[in-house]
Amino acid sequence: MADSDGGEAHAPPPVHHRRPPRPRGGSAVAEGFVAALRRRMSSGAAAAARASFAADSGDESASGEPSSSRRRGGSNGEASSAGGGGEDFAAFTFRAAAPVHRKARESPLSSAAIFKQSHAGLFNLCIVVLVAVNSRLIIENIMKYGFLIRPGFWFSAKSLRDWPLLMCCLSLPAFPLGSFAVEKLVFNNLITDAVATCLHIILSTAEIVYPVLVILKGDSAVLSGFLLMYIACIVWLKLVSFAHTNHDIRQLTLNSKKVDNELSTADMDNLQSPTLGSLIYFMMAPTLCYQPSYPRTSCVRKGWLIRQIILYMIFTGLQGFIIEQYINPIVVNSQHPLKGGLLNAIETVLKLSVPNVYLWLCMFYAYFHLWLNILAEILRFGDREFYKDWWNARTIDEYWRKWNMPVHKWVVRHIYFPCMRNGISKEVAVLISFFVSAILHEICIGVPCRILKFWAVLGIMQQIPLIILTAYLKSKFRDTMVGNMIFWFFFCIYGQPMCVLLYYHDVMNRIDKAR
Repeated sequence: MADSDGGEAHAPPPVHHRRPPRPRGGSAVAEGFVAALRRRMSSGAAAAARASFAADSGDESASGEPSSSRRRGGSNGEASSAGGGGEDFAAFTFRAAAPVHRKARESPLSSAAIFKQSHAGLFNLCIVVLVAVNSRLIIENIMKYGFLIRPGFWFSAKSLRDWPLLMCCLSLPAFPLGSFAVEKLVFNNLITDAVATCLHIILSTAEIVYPVLVILKGDSAVLSGFLLMYIACIVWLKLVSFAHTNHDIRQLTLNSKKVDNELSTADMDNLQSPTLGSLIYFMMAPTLCYQPSYPRTSCVRKGWLIRQIILYMIFTGLQGFIIEQYINPIVVNSQHPLKGGLLNAIETVLKLSVPNVYLWLCMFYAYFHLWLNILAEILRFGDREFYKDWWNARTIDEYWRKWNMPVHKWVVRHIYFPCMRNGISKEVAVLISFFVSAILHEICIGVPCRILKFWAVLGIMQQIPLIILTAYLKSKFRDTMVGNMIFWFFFCIYGQPMCVLLYYHDVMNRIDKAR
């Protein structure tokens, strides 16, 4: 370029050369060419080129630091090509002499590499296929049978006959008030600790027997009886925790019983006598373990709470749709699984397993996530670990420790640890814990159905051999998910559908005999 005087301007040498200078001869010139070539290959444009080639060819070994190099090259004007694309395709990385195969690698689906990468795309494909297939089944079912939801599914004139159950449910708070009165008497040294323990046993036993008698004496619906027994069992668990915790507080404060470790400030704050406010909050809070104070949140998120309530209503309606549209027709048209043919029983269980899985997952999300979080938000209850990742459980024992955290914490605190402190072996303590859980399940299901078949007890106690089996598989094959597959099969494909069929046909047989 010429200046205004007609002379030649001495422009600085270009920073970026399209091609390194060719050697004209002599060793010194050759060495200069090699040095220039090395500088050329280590420049930002070459690094960007190698990164682009690695991305195109799938070679991670040649990637380097493309983003930072490209930014540096772009800011200094070093990475601009003739076409303005920012990549120098004259670099050695793009030439035929550059090696393509740089290291030994496994195929992505080989056994050595399949668990070392993400399969999010295949997971998304499964979701898309699942939604498409089930949408087709829903449309086909509605076109063939129509909507099978009855107008009186939620409430009808027959529901008025369940008023004794409602009155029983409204009278249950009298038992926590009785327990509170007992604790006040014993903390004021008006009665002994032994007398207080006897009174708590009488109150808790009466609390669980009272609704049982009301259900058995009346002519209530199964669903209404189940709701009453479910609430009664929750109150019973809370009464046991209230009595046991306060008994332990008296042992630590009044009797000066020593413990092995030092108590923190938060622990000392919880060693207090019960108040009426702490009891009322405990009976309403989404927990089964009593303590004088709980972690609290700073405020109530009203917008978030409204969204959770709307979701809860949606999933509750979805559960009713699944029951009436799919589960009820299958169960009504089935035979007793223990009296019909084996193939017919297997076919019915498999047919019922799919809607049962959907119902179970909707129930889990609606109750353990939505409902308990709604209660926690209203009461500003801070500890909201109501469940863990039970769906990843590799053993049945791990599932029971993650599925229902309020019940798990209650069992560990009031059954398992006391058994261990009294010298009972771990195996026997686990057996006792499962037996108590089995009895509570039988009360919640068998009493509303008015049958005593102990199917729930049998189903819960069968978990113990499965615990041993899945624990062995986990120790034998540490990287396998066989235990997780066994869990899904026994709970969703076999266990729950079989229990539904057994209880339904036993209830129908009882009704037919009564007629």
